Amino acid sequence: MSRKNRVPLGDRVAIAAERALASRHAVSVNDILIGIGWLDPGAVERWQRGQVDCLEEVVQTNPLRILEAMQLFQSWAAERGLIASPMDYVDRTPQRRALHFSRSRDPRIEASFRTHWVSPELSEAKRERLAEKASRGAELVVVQPLNEWTCHRCGGTGDLLMMEPPGPACLRCIGLDDLEFLPAGDARLTRRVKANSAKYAVVVRFSRTRRRYERQGLLVEPRALAEAR
Repeated sequence: MSRKNRVPLGDRVAIAAERALASRHAVSVNDILIGIGWLDPGAVERWQRGQVDCLEEVVQTNPLRILEAMQLFQSWAAERGLIASPMDYVDRTPQRRALHFSRSRDPRIEASFRTHWVSPELSEAKRERLAEKASRGAELVVVQPLNEWTCHRCGGTGDLLMMEPPGPACLRCIGLDDLEFLPAGDARLTRRVKANSAKYAVVVRFSRTRRRYERQGLLVEPRALAEAR
C-alpha cells in the first residue's frame, strides 16, 4: 500500500476497537494490537504459555508506535464513556504466574495493558462477571500424544502431557496427576463439574485428518465429579 493510500493509525485503532466492543462489550490493548495486525494470536498463545518473556517481544512494531496506538485507543475509549476495568493476566500453567507486557516492567505501561474498557450499558453485575472471567486466565491444556515422548523434567512418560518451553512434561511433574478424566459428550455434566472444580484442564488430541487439535474432555477434581454425578 502506498503512503498516500495508507489508512491513518487512529482510524485503524478505532475500527479494531469498535469490532471488539461489539463482539464482547469490552476491549483491551491486546484487541487493538491484534486488530491492526501488529500482534499475531499465535504469539499471544506462546506468551500465555510462558514461552515468551513479555508481550512486547512479539509485537511487530517498535515501542514508540505501540505507545502511539495505546494513546489513541485510550482517547477513543474516553470519548465513548467506556469504564476502565483493571484485569489480572496469568499464564497458562498450573502455577498461574503473572504475565508481563513490557520489557521495562514500567508499572504505568503494565497497568495500561491490563486495563479493559467496558461498555457502560452493562450492569455492574455483568461487569463484575466479565472481569472475573478475564482474570481467570486462559484454560490449562494437556495433550493426548500421538507418539512416544519423554518428560523433560523426570524422564518419565504417560498418556497425557503439557508442553513447556523446554519440552513436554508429565502430569505428576506439573501437579495435575490428582485430577480425573471426564470424557466429552455430556455437555450438562461437563458444565456442572467445571463450575465446581477449582482446578481443571482441557484435554486435546491432534487430528491428522482435520489437521487441528480437538477437545477430548476435561481433567477435573474427583470431588467435583462425584458431586456432579
